[in-house]
Amino acid sequence: MFEFKNHDLVEELNHEGVRYDLRPCLDNAGNPVESLFNAWITLDNAGQYNSYTTEMVKGVILAFRKASEARDVNAVVFTGAGDKAFCTGGNTKEYAEYYSGRPGEYRRYMRLFNDMVSGILSCDKPVICRVNGMRIAGGQEIGMACDFTISTDLASFGQAGPRHGSAPDGGSTDFLAGFVGNERAMQSCTLCEMWSPLRALEYGLITEVVPSFKVNGKFEGNPLVVISTEPDEIGRNHYGEYKTGQDAKDGKARLKEGEVTLEPLDEAVDRMCTKLLYMMPDCLTKTIESVRKQKLTHWDRNRETNRAWLANNMMTEGRAGFRAFNEAVGRVREVDFVSLRQQLAAGATWGPELIESVLPAAQVKEQS
Repeated sequence: MFEFKNHDLVEELNHEGVRYDLRPCLDNAGNPVESLFNAWITLDNAGQYNSYTTEMVKGVILAFRKASEARDVNAVVFTGAGDKAFCTGGNTKEYAEYYSGRPGEYRRYMRLFNDMVSGILSCDKPVICRVNGMRIAGGQEIGMACDFTISTDLASFGQAGPRHGSAPDGGSTDFLAGFVGNERAMQSCTLCEMWSPLRALEYGLITEVVPSFKVNGKFEGNPLVVISTEPDEIGRNHYGEYKTGQDAKDGKARLKEGEVTLEPLDEAVDRMCTKLLYMMPDCLTKTIESVRKQKLTHWDRNRETNRAWLANNMMTEGRAGFRAFNEAVGRVREVDFVSLRQQLAAGATWGPELIESVLPAAQVKEQS
């Protein structure tokens, strides 16, 4: 019997917050295929919306390497635990309490982050992002590194960088315009406004949207999103936009009346994996590699200089923004943007005094 060499970097995957599972491939009739699998890599930090810690990043790197090298793996499914989030980016508690004010440490962390994105982009297997909830900030970035995205209709997509003290330079400034065009990418990256799955599908960001919300056993569309195709009085189509005002309040109340099910999501993911199964494996890999070059062109050009900037930013706006999020008071979890701009315009220098003056506690104190 022929004996293969072992090309894995480690014998066992044992990183808290990341699960690696093999699930049988299904044939066209829906039957399990003997000795062929799909590798599921799951971010298992649902209590913090699957935000990735340093340890989790290391686990994702090794999991993708293992799946890439596995001869019996057909495709990789990258997802998150629970039904609230695929991933909301880096763990802001860790950012605020350890990396803020330590640019050298954050630079080391960003080496790991970059290796995680590069590991997804260099995986020898097709990668499906299974979006079971929010795909925000760094979660959006690692999601876009995948080859396909299948989402529930209750998910959301977007960036958070400039709002919380960073820039979306972990992939979004490289990838997003290739999906949705320059102006929509600019809108998302700078304004940090969320897109519904219907909008994301319309813009070409994702592959498929499936229902996930049931009331009395029947599927309904996302009650927080406009689903009417009728244009308004000046011809604008609001299909896929998030509702506002009383409509949004009514939508939230409706959400409490139903339940979330991920069965259609899993069925859609299985269908995609089965389609990929019925392709010549080497031809499929080469095709995927060729299409990925559009992402890699920008990623390889920018990732190291972006890493350096993001590290230095942890002494200034990153230090203030992540602390504000982590030290939220009530609903206030952002810095006082106006005061910050006013003080900088008047010649203030970055330091503890400036940062403390714009944090949520200072804002609440001033209001009281």
